[in-house]
Amino acid sequence: MTTLLLRFAGPLQSWGASSRFTVRATRREPTKSGVLGLIAAAQGRRRSDPIEDLLQLKVGVRVDQPGTLLRDFQTARNDKGKSMPLSNRYYLTDAVFVVGIEGEAGLIEGIQNALKRPRYPLYLGRRSCPPSFPLVLKTVDKPLNKALLPESVEWQAAPWFTKRVARKGYVADLVSDSNDFGDGNEHELEETVRDVPISFDMRNRQYSWRTVYRSSVTLCDPPQQVAHDPLLELEDA
Repeated sequence: MTTLLLRFAGPLQSWGASSRFTVRATRREPTKSGVLGLIAAAQGRRRSDPIEDLLQLKVGVRVDQPGTLLRDFQTARNDKGKSMPLSNRYYLTDAVFVVGIEGEAGLIEGIQNALKRPRYPLYLGRRSCPPSFPLVLKTVDKPLNKALLPESVEWQAAPWFTKRVARKGYVADLVSDSNDFGDGNEHELEETVRDVPISFDMRNRQYSWRTVYRSSVTLCDPPQQVAHDPLLELEDA
């Protein structure tokens, strides 16, 4: 199988999977519905167009820079001047993710070409969240989880973040459709998430459930500690 690797970064991102009414939450990593919605927009699909071919894709995420949760408290009035319900919308600021999309080679090639020349504007979850570039990193002939390892794609975090965590090292979360992480360990089921889009049609929006697995990978080792022996100074005197 072929895996397309994308870099999701920008000032704001928001990946809702369970938002209700006046609270618009975000998950800590991109959702499958958000990733497939971005692909559909790049291909020029309308919300009412079928997306069955995209549902066969496997999606995985590596959290290269987790970002910070931001709450946006909003007030609004309708066109008649009447106050609307107060709402809270949540975003991730300064987050960076490597997103892997695994599928048949021909389908992946078409998706890559569409993302490089999108028909509709692309955004990271919400229309107020445009992506920074580069968005498309590369394709690799590896299964999803192996493609997300640092041997396949280097750490994509901002320089200021890598400098901040260099003393302690950094272990990135991996969130994937697949539980085959190739390290011989069994990984517990993290959760089931209702973020597989059956239809984006505003008149009949539907989502189904998927199984999400978690693992981790070291992107930056902490510096080695050199043992200090104060008596060595006396021996050299």
